[in-house]
Amino acid sequence: MNGGAAGELLVVGLGPGPDQWRTPEVEDALSRATDLIGYKTYLDRCPQRDGQIRHASDNRVELDRAREAIALTRQGHTVAVVSGGDPGVFAMAAAVFEALDADATARDIIVTVMPGVSAMQAASARLGAPLGHDFCVISLSDNLKPWSLIERRLKAAAEGDFVIALYNPASKARPTQIIQAFDLLRTHKSGETPVAFARAIGRPGEAMLITTLAEADPSVADMATLVIIGSSQTRLVPRPGAAPWIYTPRSTPDRAG
Repeated sequence: MNGGAAGELLVVGLGPGPDQWRTPEVEDALSRATDLIGYKTYLDRCPQRDGQIRHASDNRVELDRAREAIALTRQGHTVAVVSGGDPGVFAMAAAVFEALDADATARDIIVTVMPGVSAMQAASARLGAPLGHDFCVISLSDNLKPWSLIERRLKAAAEGDFVIALYNPASKARPTQIIQAFDLLRTHKSGETPVAFARAIGRPGEAMLITTLAEADPSVADMATLVIIGSSQTRLVPRPGAAPWIYTPRSTPDRAG
């Protein structure tokens, strides 16, 4: 508690992996929060602080976590809601504002969203610069939206020739959607399109697989994998004794030079 003072709600992103990818702003928030709320796996990555209370939960109760954070903040606590990666990319920031949208009595609380390194940024940095030109980001999870909508968005992204970053590609409960997604993309993109599977970037067991759309085996992806599918302009740069770099030129062929 803060001695009756007004509380504060901090929504923070830990980044995808190592501590050095965490921003100083987030480090400060984690050190001064009276309460941490989040998925247990993410809370386990936070430094232990004397007197700080941790409220761990399962990964699929985002709104419950947001409501708990709001309640504690209204009681005068300084609450840090913890996400992996960036809190605004398929993470807790949206859940917090959804809960605030539904509770008009809580809109006077202080809310600060603190950015973090996203999984797609970390994967892109490891690979080279695949997100160097226009790109889009799509979650393949159909827990909160119908698969038909995901298919429409994949088709639109492919027809628009975007580089595509896929989040939540597969899980034990959703093993086939990634295969369906690749089947759809293969009807709209060249088989030579570069594809990268970036798993657990920045964490133990990090692995990257670089291939093409025609040769890719989408079943290798799981929930720890970020998938990047290039545009028609994405290039592989061969390297001796190492995996190729992937980059997407900043300009299109008619504007190059």
